[in-house]
Amino acid sequence: MTFFSKKGIKPRLVSMPSFNLFEQQTDDYKESVLPKGIRARVGVEFAGDFGWGHYVGLDGKFVGMKTFGESAPLSRLLEKFDFTAERVANVAEEVVGDLSDESQPKKRMRKN
Repeated sequence: MTFFSKKGIKPRLVSMPSFNLFEQQTDDYKESVLPKGIRARVGVEFAGDFGWGHYVGLDGKFVGMKTFGESAPLSRLLEKFDFTAERVANVAEEVVGDLSDESQPKKRMRKN
């Protein structure tokens, strides 16, 4: 969290162990957990990315495996997939940066 607070970013961490259980909740509850106005989202799961697109949206990113059937000691899998806190923080910073850039006025090119 310190990484983000130094940059003035207040992250929200949401644990979602079951998409199905989350979807059974009221719309008000779901909005309180994942507000539609918050577009900077990163899904993190050591398993595949199936289903995460619905929750991270078009502006979000996913950190985790994108393949199926990997088997090895955990330390080798973590290394192979670069599944580290630093990577998650970098991806989150990238998502926030992309959305911040989007809110800046675009420079228009002049015709000569």
